Amino acid sequence: MYAVGVDIGGTKIAAGVVDEDGAVVAKTRRTTSPDDVASIDRAIAEVYEEFRADYEVGAIGVAAAGFVSNDRTSVLFAPNIAWRDYPLGENVRALLQDDVRVVVENDANAAGWGEFRFGSAKDADDMLMLTLGTGLGGAIVVDGRLVRGRWGFAAEIGHMRVVPGGYLCGCGHRGCWEQYACGSALVRDARAAAAAQPERAAALLALAGGDPGAISGPHVTAAAQAGDALARELFAELGRWVGEGSASVAALLDPELIVLGGGVADAGDLLFPSVRAGFENALSARGHRPEARIVAAALGNDAGMVGAADLARVE
Repeated sequence: MYAVGVDIGGTKIAAGVVDEDGAVVAKTRRTTSPDDVASIDRAIAEVYEEFRADYEVGAIGVAAAGFVSNDRTSVLFAPNIAWRDYPLGENVRALLQDDVRVVVENDANAAGWGEFRFGSAKDADDMLMLTLGTGLGGAIVVDGRLVRGRWGFAAEIGHMRVVPGGYLCGCGHRGCWEQYACGSALVRDARAAAAAQPERAAALLALAGGDPGAISGPHVTAAAQAGDALARELFAELGRWVGEGSASVAALLDPELIVLGGGVADAGDLLFPSVRAGFENALSARGHRPEARIVAAALGNDAGMVGAADLARVE
């Protein structure tokens, strides 16, 4: 049986038909508005109707960036989309002619499940996944089961407090891990370095037209790939935060495998050596315990739709 997986972003949705082996056999996209949540409902219904003409679809899985209710029907809160106690699953079903199951899941959980079932963690039983993008998301699998917690809010790992009184986070608190281990942190630190040390930041400033405030993540990546010392230091610092935070999580969960996904993780060798070094330096009882392997995600941008589709199929 096929399932449709839908990954909701701030201004678009990406959707695909996913088979039982996790292969995406068809894809499409729709433009949406984060302030017009009804447009998202309609877009999901439209892609389902488009796909059902050619495929026998038994379920729809929706990956949503927000706090999802324990019954996987509603988004209780989202930072970047106007969902507040929003019955997303019910609203989508009301737009469909068929009585098809709709399952809503947090987007990082969906991506993590996709990697666990069909990607880099398919041979593991216990996994921590970190999604390094604009923010920091997470997913936890223990003994083959996705950990959602009593209320569905587990694995909001980016909001562990690591620096009391630190940078203000979008969640309203200060010092969250996300503020030090994500793409936004990389850009913030690059801009600050360029303003304070323009001579050292000459390569970054050249890419950004001379304006420190215009430096972007791709600029930092390009400069680092070209060998720029400052850009490489910025990636090393980011990797250290990722690795040390992962060691703290390992003290709690003892995962078999740590999977790094998201756009920032695509930096590969610019990031991974410092992640591993930070993890090893901060890991408790090192030398007297097995250590989690740290690997790159395999499914790329499809992880969310693949995981959401699979969760809807087996729900």
